[in-house]
Amino acid sequence: MELKRITNFNAGPSAIPLNVLQRVYDKWFNYEGYGMAVMEMSHRSKIFDDIHNRTISLVKQLLDLSDDYHVLFLQGGASLQFAMLPMNILTKSKSADYLDTGSWSTAAIKETKLFGKVNLVFDGSIDKYMRLPKMDEIKLSKKAEYVHITSNNTIKGTQFFEFPKTGDIPLVCDMSSDIMSRKLDINQFAMVYAGAQKNLGPSGVTLVIIRDDMLKKMSKDTTSMLNYHVHLKKNSLFNTPNTFGIYLMGEVLQWIVEQGGVQDMEDRNREKAELLYEYIDENGDFFSGPVEKSSRSWMNVCFRLPNEELEAKFAQESVGARLSGLKGHRSVGGLRASIYNTASLRDVKTLITFLKAFKKRNIDFL
Repeated sequence: MELKRITNFNAGPSAIPLNVLQRVYDKWFNYEGYGMAVMEMSHRSKIFDDIHNRTISLVKQLLDLSDDYHVLFLQGGASLQFAMLPMNILTKSKSADYLDTGSWSTAAIKETKLFGKVNLVFDGSIDKYMRLPKMDEIKLSKKAEYVHITSNNTIKGTQFFEFPKTGDIPLVCDMSSDIMSRKLDINQFAMVYAGAQKNLGPSGVTLVIIRDDMLKKMSKDTTSMLNYHVHLKKNSLFNTPNTFGIYLMGEVLQWIVEQGGVQDMEDRNREKAELLYEYIDENGDFFSGPVEKSSRSWMNVCFRLPNEELEAKFAQESVGARLSGLKGHRSVGGLRASIYNTASLRDVKTLITFLKAFKKRNIDFL
């Protein structure tokens, strides 16, 4: 069977490694000789329990999690975590510190205000979210229940490479679009959450990692489906989970292990991003990168052309060239290449070849 695959730069759901898809396909109708697909299994069965716990084990292995961290697989995406987190910790008399660095942190702030007070300790809107703060610009409160940060902004194309030192105040991170993409000291975070659909697998599963001290701050009286204690006690099986999503996440995590682990992902991702940004910068008469260089994301490379007419033409012709997902987010326009873990160096070189050809065809029409 001929696989007519495109080169996938979609921001999410995004590409899944081809050999992972092949491995899953080979077991699609009869997983490990059990005579059924994973999607048909009871989530209470021994078969699925093994799949589930294997995926948890791979998360802990790849992130070097100590025993005081707990791994949950929840639903509702990172967007539900925007509300679930403050619902479990804040009351109207309490507050949390938030860094507003773009669309997703803005959404998180909006939800948090329903439950308690938000101290805005960095406002990226002043610079149209085109840069991230230097550490000495962040003015943390002394009595915040937690500090919240979004590590990578998929829409604006910014990424933190250093995180604020919060002392005894727990640091919480929405890491949806760059988790497992680089080596991090996870111990600096009291809680991490991430939608799976960028670097971990399919949409519909949300990875949540909580440290013991953070868990102790959380209420046990919240409604059951939005209660971290309930989900932890039931090992994420309080209700029927996204069984197939958890299985596929495990297969993607195993692929990361086989590639050499998170450090290998970091080395590859740095090389890909540097190559693409280098081309954009060297061709500043036609392409431009709007994000401050120190804040540029390795995951989502945003760029512009001299005018919107050319950008529309680029987006249309890229689809014809079997390059998918290069149109920028509808809220900001422009162009964007999402080069998560699955994107190869070859994919980036294919994109650069298209950039060169497009410029050559259109440079005289400016």
